[in-house]
Amino acid sequence: MKKHNYSAGPCILPQEVFDKSAQAILNFNDSGLSILEISHRSKDFVAVMDEARSLALELLGLEDKGYKALFLAGGASLEFLMVPYNLMKEGGKAAYLDSGTWASGAIKEAKFFGETVVVASSKEENYNNIPKGYSVPADADYFHCTSNNTIFGTQMKEFPSLDMPIVCDMSSDIFSRVLDFSKFDIIYAGAQKNMGPAGTTLVIVKEEILGKSGRIIPSILDYEKHIKAESMYNTPAVFPVYASLLTLQWLKKLGGVAAVEKLNNAKAELLYNEIDRNPLFKGAAAVEDRSNMNATFLLNDAAHTETFDTMWKAAGISGIPGHRSVGGYRASMYNAMPIESVQVLVDVMKALEKAI
Repeated sequence: MKKHNYSAGPCILPQEVFDKSAQAILNFNDSGLSILEISHRSKDFVAVMDEARSLALELLGLEDKGYKALFLAGGASLEFLMVPYNLMKEGGKAAYLDSGTWASGAIKEAKFFGETVVVASSKEENYNNIPKGYSVPADADYFHCTSNNTIFGTQMKEFPSLDMPIVCDMSSDIFSRVLDFSKFDIIYAGAQKNMGPAGTTLVIVKEEILGKSGRIIPSILDYEKHIKAESMYNTPAVFPVYASLLTLQWLKKLGGVAAVEKLNNAKAELLYNEIDRNPLFKGAAAVEDRSNMNATFLLNDAAHTETFDTMWKAAGISGIPGHRSVGGYRASMYNAMPIESVQVLVDVMKALEKAI
């Protein structure tokens, strides 16, 4: 039976990425060696790293605009620490938008470095919406936001224009929609949400904002050192970077971010229309802030839970139970999720309605 993988992360990836990755594990580039054992300094892998960094900038429209792409370790959670280390001045302050669990985690780390202003928060509403109507202190060293909140199913539809560096955690919607990415000075994203397997983190940095904090930065946490070493300051996650490159190649062949955005919009519309139509279900997030990547929804009557769970499991659906913070269900529809799989879920929801 075909499986329909709605896991929030590690995420679904294109079948061709699995096929090419599997072959590379056995024999990478006809070298007689596995991608798992080659040197990260080998000519073949240096070419992988160079193409991956270049292609990331190309797909975001940031080529020749003063940005560098890095593939680092530690997940997006390490970037919670690296961002203030590199950008917050001694005695300075930073501004953060608190829109979910991961935004809250970033705020916690920033507080170790200086004054951290939370410009707005939706915590009291259990993060079911994106805060709006906030102002950002003009003297902040940077503004940090999270574009998509995987747990709660909310997504920023607009971003402020500010006279300061803007940092965005795009872990769960990177490469999924067209934005003016030049508005951001740092973009970071754990690969495992929409780009590749767990183990590497993409960081896009505008070079001109670095070297101004006045801090002594530990070498492994210094963006400038990683840029100078071309993501080879320490041994990179060779296989996750390679699989991420394959995913970026697949995305370019598909037509790039603009093409996949159309597909993502269609998938989201299909599912949200059923959530709103079907009297057995309701959405968990504010309608205007619904995420195209992670749709969160609930049964109106918990008594139907066992029946619904039996039905979606029988249909080959995997990974839709909601996070414990929200409950209910979460359908993660990342770039590689085919619309046919979304239709399977919609059909099960319709079948439940007829069965009740």
